[in-house]
Amino acid sequence: MDNETSFLRLQARTQRFTLGSPREFRIAPDGSRLLFLRSGSGEDRQHILWRLDLDTGAETRLADPAELLHGAEELPPEERARRERAREQGGGVLGVATDEEVRIAAFALSGHLFVADAVTGEVRELDAAGPVVDPRPDPTGSHVAYVAGDALRVVAVDGSGDRALAEPDGPDRACGLAEFIAAEEMGRSRGYWWSPDGTRLLVAHTDRRGVRKWHIADPANPDAEPNTVSYPAAGTDNVIVGLAVIGLDGTRVEVDWDGRELPYLATVHWSAGGPPLIALQSRDQRRMQIRSVDPDTGGTELLCEETDEHWVDIVAGVPAWTSDGRLVRVSNRDGAYRLVVDDKELTDPGLQVRSVPHVGADVLITASEQDPTQVHVYRVGDDTPLRLSTEDGVHSATRSGDVTVLTSWTLDRAGQQVRVLRGGEQVAEVTSYAVNPPIEPNLRLLTVGERRLRAALLLPTGHRPGDGPLPVLLDPYGGPHAQRVLASRSAFVQGQWLADQGFAVLIADGRGTPGRGPAWDREIAFDLAGVTLADQVDALHAVAAEHPELDLSKVAIRGWSYGGYLSALAVLRRPDVFHAAIAGAPVTDWRLYDTHYTERYLGHPDERPEVYRRNSLIDDAPNLTRPLLIIHGLADDNVVVAHSLRLSSALVAAGRPHALVPLPGVTHMTPLDDEVSENFMLMQLRWLKEVLKVAGT
Repeated sequence: MDNETSFLRLQARTQRFTLGSPREFRIAPDGSRLLFLRSGSGEDRQHILWRLDLDTGAETRLADPAELLHGAEELPPEERARRERAREQGGGVLGVATDEEVRIAAFALSGHLFVADAVTGEVRELDAAGPVVDPRPDPTGSHVAYVAGDALRVVAVDGSGDRALAEPDGPDRACGLAEFIAAEEMGRSRGYWWSPDGTRLLVAHTDRRGVRKWHIADPANPDAEPNTVSYPAAGTDNVIVGLAVIGLDGTRVEVDWDGRELPYLATVHWSAGGPPLIALQSRDQRRMQIRSVDPDTGGTELLCEETDEHWVDIVAGVPAWTSDGRLVRVSNRDGAYRLVVDDKELTDPGLQVRSVPHVGADVLITASEQDPTQVHVYRVGDDTPLRLSTEDGVHSATRSGDVTVLTSWTLDRAGQQVRVLRGGEQVAEVTSYAVNPPIEPNLRLLTVGERRLRAALLLPTGHRPGDGPLPVLLDPYGGPHAQRVLASRSAFVQGQWLADQGFAVLIADGRGTPGRGPAWDREIAFDLAGVTLADQVDALHAVAAEHPELDLSKVAIRGWSYGGYLSALAVLRRPDVFHAAIAGAPVTDWRLYDTHYTERYLGHPDERPEVYRRNSLIDDAPNLTRPLLIIHGLADDNVVVAHSLRLSSALVAAGRPHALVPLPGVTHMTPLDDEVSENFMLMQLRWLKEVLKVAGT
């Protein structure tokens, strides 16, 4: 391909070949229609709200930003922060909420509030106080709640009666918004929940006055005001979170729980199956309580408590009520994450439950069996779980009534397939406009070493045994929460491009990565550095023993975020194995990372200072003997650039040469501008070939 249509530019324009993929499905309970988001093409970043008629199969554009906005999209700061937490780089309609019938849909564009009627097709802008964030209709479709100016407001669907329901008492306080920790680490992106009858809301109110203020400056534009954020670093104060039940008639009842003992509001659920549910964690995350809330008095009742010597996991989708009032949760029992309904275990220890995407008359789960590279969807009733996904691969789903939307990624095809099932039979397929990558992975999925590590080896296209040795590039994430080795072709597209530049690319998932069960996850407790680095070394040596084309005299490692930390760690502590590293947005001092993530794995820094020193990189600076390239976005408010600057400063003080590349205006997400993205990768490639003395530099 020529320069204008190079793989790297195409990857940037398509947002890694994801634009044009359908997402955010909302199914009408009567099975008549499906709402979803999808951009207009595989290179269009503006997402549109679509309607699919499940009887006729006809698709309709319900809400198109090009028709609704007059000019370019402008985002309020709260929406920018929400998208950063979600790692969302698209535009247009990126979030939609509906009433119970999936008739009234609400969404925000450029801070304006819109509602769409999925039956008539009418779309209207409501005259609301702005800028609008996170609008949500009540289940009856009569009102829409939204956040503006840190206050929770409500307006009737016809546009009348706009008013504030909950307002903050002063600066650094908010009503109805998820705080940083909830959105970044707990998977809770919202701060209010409607009652099933649409007359009341459960509203989170947050107070960040005690949280340290960090100032994210833009050195490339010294006249610009720094972005000031409230960042709860490990060992420091968190945002104080409370809850209140607020009626449309103005009544307010505070919810009573011990916020000192259980400061983390992990999950909230309010459905017709029972009273509101809240899941609360202790600061050390070794205890979680599920409590029901009396919306009339604010009193809470303990339903169950989970404890663990290391931490209790938050699982997406639970706790929740079934439609007949049974409590659904996921519990660590018998060495597995098991689905529990009213204290009855409905999955066996051979199934590791990952999430609960639907709870109604029955329950949908995603889970892995013996092979953690595959994730399947199961329907769980009172009998043995029934697997709905039939192909090897990675699957997810949502459900309403007797309609299930099943999304699948496999090794046999590029991109995703979205099928609509009714009663187990396919009735429709949602079209994807995503661009197919122009390269196909030359992939081997491997199980290696005594710990049976899952690894992926990518060799250059057309490479044959005996073609000669290949320099090795490890490309891991390698830490908790994220999994790189999956039975999905889409997971290996960029890795194959790197392989085609003359490398054997190795990706390995070590201890702590998802899908292997509670004991596997907890192997990293208090020793992130030692355990995760050892697994990368073991995977490399085990794969090289079976594939002699890997040249162990030329081994590099690159990664971003935790992968960046692991890359820097590799050359600092195992220079006998790793000969060069590219560390993108690395955590280098765990005292600078947030409370919820860091204290879960390393404890409190005041109680375990030696654990923090052992797992941080600053003291290792004098040990650097290998080439190290550090890259960091200056606008990053998650892993702030201070991490890279402190490591660089320590390296300078120790007289250790290295390279530091600052990226002005870039956050924790890598740049996606066509030309910048291409040059960003080519720069890394040239550097790797130069320091490894690889031909073609």
